[in-house]
Amino acid sequence: QVQLVESGGGLVQAGGSLRLSCAASGRTFSSYGMGWFRQAPGKEREFVAAITWSGSGTDYADSVKDRFTISRDNAKNAVYLQMNSLKPEDTAVYYCAKSRTGYSGSYYQGYDHWGPGTQVTVSS
Repeated sequence: QVQLVESGGGLVQAGGSLRLSCAASGRTFSSYGMGWFRQAPGKEREFVAAITWSGSGTDYADSVKDRFTISRDNAKNAVYLQMNSLKPEDTAVYYCAKSRTGYSGSYYQGYDHWGPGTQVTVSS
């Protein structure tokens, strides 16, 4: 059983930066793709970024491209989301998710384990 725990959320002013971390339990972390999703109040959960099992490939939602960077450290069983130039519309609960395979991209059903989420609030 894999457990995921996000951290690093908080309150930041527009234009600021935050780095989210996701710690994963389990010996096979390095075999699976990982993703970040977010959910704002009253909205559906949406894709933010994804990374392959090896870290060699990444994908981003258009709304965060060139501002956010996903990375992973398989030795530490961790995945990260560096968020720069934050905007008020980035305000949401951010979730880390484990793929069923080596990579699931933006395919929601491709993820089988989710963390509890961490709140990110961007003030204007």
